Amino acid sequence: MTRYCSLFRQLLSHGSKGEEEDEEEGPVKTIIPELEPQLKGIVTRLFSEQGFYLQMQPDGTVSGSKDENSDNTLFNLIPVGLRVVAMQGVKAGLYVAMNGEGFLYSSDMFTAECKFKESVFENYYVIYSSTVYRQHESGRAWFLGLNKEGIIMKGNRVKKTKPCSHFVPRPIEVCMYKEPSLLDIDEKQRSRKNSGTPTMGTRKELNQDSTDHEGS
Repeated sequence: MTRYCSLFRQLLSHGSKGEEEDEEEGPVKTIIPELEPQLKGIVTRLFSEQGFYLQMQPDGTVSGSKDENSDNTLFNLIPVGLRVVAMQGVKAGLYVAMNGEGFLYSSDMFTAECKFKESVFENYYVIYSSTVYRQHESGRAWFLGLNKEGIIMKGNRVKKTKPCSHFVPRPIEVCMYKEPSLLDIDEKQRSRKNSGTPTMGTRKELNQDSTDHEGS
């Protein structure tokens, strides 16, 4: 027993000595742990009723593709609100967004223009509409859409009743995501010259069908 007590005293004395040394070295740095992923989303492919998979190429170009096995057709579908999602290309790492003219673009920052309302239509297809913009007079929503050639359409030319706006998610796996934060914009914009369009960030506008017909 005396032996164990002696060992215990030695351990205590070593611990005290270590604390004294730490105090001499200076204040202890506080390490803030990173936030753990808390949002349950999916990696999925989005198949259009027009016969194309939505794809985002490495340069941020969004269009339709017939190749169902391409990694460019994989998207992170991240819940960011009640029936609201962000769509992020898995390979490109960019977000799909829609601007105030109805044009789709890819953004390296998560902004309000990257939010899309996800709704199930009466034929069980899923439609995605901008949460920010809609028709001023009628209040009709602006939708994500592909035409018959697999070209992205202007959101204000897409009707929810037409095949161009109808998609079927084909989930690959369930994943946990960190919440995309609008606060991240401030950090990135400190190192950038203000372009006068703060909601856009660095973007690539996409070639898309802006003709006057409203989808089919």
